[in-house]
Amino acid sequence: MRENKFRHYYFIICMIFVLSLGGCVSVSNSPNPRFYTLYTPDKEKPSQEFNIPENTIIGIGPVRIPEYLNRPQIVTNNKDKTIFFDEFNRWAESLDFALARLINNDLTLIIPKTSLQMFPWDLTIAVKYQVIVDVVQLENNLNHDLIFVTQWSIIDLEKKRAVFTKRSEFRQDIYPHNYYGLTEALSAATMSLSKEVAQGLVSVVKPAQPE
Repeated sequence: MRENKFRHYYFIICMIFVLSLGGCVSVSNSPNPRFYTLYTPDKEKPSQEFNIPENTIIGIGPVRIPEYLNRPQIVTNNKDKTIFFDEFNRWAESLDFALARLINNDLTLIIPKTSLQMFPWDLTIAVKYQVIVDVVQLENNLNHDLIFVTQWSIIDLEKKRAVFTKRSEFRQDIYPHNYYGLTEALSAATMSLSKEVAQGLVSVVKPAQPE
C-alpha cells in the first residue's frame, strides 16, 4: 500500500517537473519584442527656415489618434482590409506622444528662433498659439506605402478661436518593406506635415509693429 502511494506521489512530482520544464523552454524560445521610435531624418532636414517673431511662444499638441492605434503594438493593414497588431514589434512610446514630440523637434529645425512648448505646458508660460493635430487616417501596408491624413488647427489662445485650419494628406513609400521602413516613412511624412504647420504659423503670426 505504501509502495503504491509512493509511486503515485513520484508520478505527480515527475509530471510537475516536466510541465515546469516545458514552460521554461517555451518562454526561452519566445522571440524578444523590438521597439521603434520616430525621429527627424537627416536627409529630410528642411532647406528653408521660416521667420517668426522670437517673442512668440507656440504650444505643440495635443496630437489625437484613432483609438485602435492607441496601443504599444505597431498596427499594419492587410490586403483584405483587416488590421494586424504585432506583439513583437512595438512603439517605444505612445504613438500620440511620439508624433507630438516629432512635430516639436521638426519645428525646432524649421523655425529655430521660435520658443516651442509641448502640451501640456506650465500654465505660467504665456503660450500665444497652440497647434492641435487630429490623425484622421494612418494606413501602414508593409508591402506598399503609408497613408497619413491629418486635420490640424492653429488656435489663438488669447482670442480663444481657431485662426487657421487645414487637412493634410501624405503618401510615403515604405522601404525597406519592414517595420524599420515603416518608421522611416512615418517620420518623413511627419516632417512634411511639420513644414505645412510652419507655413501656417507664418501666415498667422505677424511681426510686432514698431511703436
